[in-house]
Amino acid sequence: MYVIVDIQGQQMKVEVDQKLFVHRINAENGSKVEFEKVLLVDKDGAVTVGAPTVEGAKVVVEVISQAKGDKVLIFHKKRRKGYRKLNGHRQQFSEVVVKEIIA
Repeated sequence: MYVIVDIQGQQMKVEVDQKLFVHRINAENGSKVEFEKVLLVDKDGAVTVGAPTVEGAKVVVEVISQAKGDKVLIFHKKRRKGYRKLNGHRQQFSEVVVKEIIA
């Protein structure tokens, strides 16, 4: 059984006991969070597509840890003008594990 769920603007295909990295969730480590924007449910070949979401379906995840992603460097330059600019960014992520799918 798998579902496609919308977690903070990202659509992901998830199954039970799967580990995911999602955009930062403001929750304590070890706490459970529910996501109710389930777009598609597949139960052993029986597919249910929501319009826009499936009623009564939700995904329960447990927050394992908070982490930072790799550093991304953004470099701007205009030739022959002496203009150079370097910016860096590290995205904040939460590592979660899917505990339960209710559909």
